[in-house]
Amino acid sequence: MRRNTSVTATAAMRPLRAWQRRALTKYLAAKPQDFLAVATPGAGKTTFGLRVAAELLADRTIEAVTIVTPTEHLKHQWAKAAAEQGIHIDSNFRNTNAMTSRDYHGVAVTYAQVAAHPTLHRVRTENRKTLVLLDEVHHGGDAKSWGDAIREAFTPATRRLCLTGTPFRSDDSPIPFVQYEESNGGFKTSKADHTYGYSDALRDGVVRPVLFLAYSGEASWRTSAGEEYTARLGEPLTQEQTARAWRTALDPAGDWMASVLRAADQRLTQKRENGLPDAGGLVIATDQTVAKAYAQVLQRVTGQIPTLVLSDDPKASGKIAEFSATNERWMIAVRMVSEGVDVPRLAVGVYATSSSTPLFFAQAVGRFVRNRKPGETATVFLPSVPVLLQLASELEAERDHVLGKPHREKDGWDDELMAAANQAKDEPGEDERAFTALGTTAELDQVIFDGSSFGAPTHAGSEEEQEYLGLPGLLEPDQVRTLLLQRQEEQMASAAKRPKPEVAVREARPVGVQERLTSLRKELNTLVAMHHHRTKKPHGKIHNQLREYCGGPPTAMATIEQLEERIATLRSW
Repeated sequence: MRRNTSVTATAAMRPLRAWQRRALTKYLAAKPQDFLAVATPGAGKTTFGLRVAAELLADRTIEAVTIVTPTEHLKHQWAKAAAEQGIHIDSNFRNTNAMTSRDYHGVAVTYAQVAAHPTLHRVRTENRKTLVLLDEVHHGGDAKSWGDAIREAFTPATRRLCLTGTPFRSDDSPIPFVQYEESNGGFKTSKADHTYGYSDALRDGVVRPVLFLAYSGEASWRTSAGEEYTARLGEPLTQEQTARAWRTALDPAGDWMASVLRAADQRLTQKRENGLPDAGGLVIATDQTVAKAYAQVLQRVTGQIPTLVLSDDPKASGKIAEFSATNERWMIAVRMVSEGVDVPRLAVGVYATSSSTPLFFAQAVGRFVRNRKPGETATVFLPSVPVLLQLASELEAERDHVLGKPHREKDGWDDELMAAANQAKDEPGEDERAFTALGTTAELDQVIFDGSSFGAPTHAGSEEEQEYLGLPGLLEPDQVRTLLLQRQEEQMASAAKRPKPEVAVREARPVGVQERLTSLRKELNTLVAMHHHRTKKPHGKIHNQLREYCGGPPTAMATIEQLEERIATLRSW
């Protein structure tokens, strides 16, 4: 085995971020067998984990390291990062040949590998004093067999370090080696030993702030019974109608996807021409068939062939690494790039998937928040559906895993609804759900930033849309907020100057819901900005305090009555 002193010498040369130093100090002082570190995607969990490994190897607390990851690609990514710190990891280790060179300090395996032969990994763990690094440890609860296998294999470990950016699940499967404490109501809640959330990392400049551009539009479809429906994406609809409008919008043959991809590519060009010359984009698709179709649409829009990453492609990991190292514009993937994959130049994303769990959303957005220089921002395009608007508005919220929680939310917290809407049967029956997408239009509904909603609906391709797409790529959060307010003011002023249609002169009509909501959001954002200047409190914190006081959902989803109550409350503060 390589001398442990070389590990320490290399690692000591690498400066740690403040949160990593605090967590390392806590870890070395406590000397725990189990330690759970929760750090937002992009904050540097890998660096922290490897520094712990280096320290333990150096003082001979351990003799070997086993790294467990969710995917094959991440094994190699960890091994590469470890080599840069003088820790040599065999990422090609296979169960069928349970031997590796003693030149390695350890191995990297997947959760599936461990589940396939837990006894093999237990024997390896027992034979040498081992540190087990469990990356994205929430995957340990993905299946009972996985959880049981991980416990079987790694219970004899000298140390276990659990790492995750999202320590929550939407089910009751306990995460192995994670401590749960009794909370109010008799539930058990996961307890982290050190937490570094997105809001903390944003404050420290470790991650990028994210702008969400939510696109709505009209969607039309035909049921198997021949009935045709048209609905506006994002408006109050039944669960089934929302799912079908959503699926129709994501149809590669429709105008909605083409318009959104065109807008996303314009945003990418803006970033490349203004401070981020190598900025890359990622489209996250629902399945492989749709991903291939999106690649064709994107090629027509941009004139360039995007990198297509499919999970069953043996060259997938190589394609991701190649894209990361080149100057290519776009990559399209299904779920493979949604978690843990480190491509720091990704700055523009298109959330073109039906997945709506908080876990998947947080991991997907995490691909775009890795900061490289001051002032970088990320932009994510998404369908304007309530569940995604809420997740975008609550990006900074910290969640724990709660066991035994009754009446778990189903609407938007899992993919059952969309799966049902996508269902097609060979023979029509009583429960027939098949339908045909007929067409869609696209319009920019709103921009969500720091929990606040900006702008009024405007058609794709309009001058107003171009103003939002043209926001500079390098801006501090306060500058982003100021410019969004300015764009909103200009958009509203321009709309007020437009001549009213003749029908509006002849027929008096009440103000529409859409117009009223836009006006109230604008007024609330203005008041929040004024309150910020008086108190110096962050805009997001003011919005959160209003929600706690008045109740209700984030601004993007609030009703007219709820917005009016918040405005009145804020005026009284």
